[in-house]
Amino acid sequence: MAKGVWRVTEPAAVLAICFGIAACAPGGFSRSDDAALPEGQLDAPGVDLSGEAVDGVAVGHRLIAAGEYELAIKAFNRAALDRGKLDAEILSGLGSANLGLGRLGQAEVLLRRATDTEDAQPEDWNNLGVVLMEAGKTIEAEQIFRRAFALDNGESVAIRDNLRLALAKSENSATNSFETDTYKLVRRGDSDFLIRQTP
Repeated sequence: MAKGVWRVTEPAAVLAICFGIAACAPGGFSRSDDAALPEGQLDAPGVDLSGEAVDGVAVGHRLIAAGEYELAIKAFNRAALDRGKLDAEILSGLGSANLGLGRLGQAEVLLRRATDTEDAQPEDWNNLGVVLMEAGKTIEAEQIFRRAFALDNGESVAIRDNLRLALAKSENSATNSFETDTYKLVRRGDSDFLIRQTP
């Protein structure tokens, strides 16, 4: 071996040299702000505690729109824990998710509870009407759609269409079947979405 030339053959030795060079370089391994850390605290990025958490109800509605009904139920349940109560919005979301899973009995119970609350909205009445249509309770569904339409002052296209379809089905049930009609669930203050039942 030539004089003044040395060769490192052990991988551990190579790593030791690299770390040594990095430690000697300007800045080394120290914090950029040269501030000392409190004893026992790791230097890692923290969580922004001032940031707003994503609303579980909004997550639940997005999951319903994506057809992820079981996950939607979990999201609405988490929202209920966060809010400390089952309000009309959460009850309506749970009812809609259960409808998507074909659980008509549970969906009806939840949506009836939603419409019994003081803060029930036209959308909640509409969604109850959709469940009743699915359950074959056409006459009651028509009355529920009428109420939703009146509370909404006829502003929602989805509610108006649902009422029109329910009236048509009531007047001529022989030529209008639910399977060919498209009833829409309505999300509060946002878009409407369809429920596609699982086989």
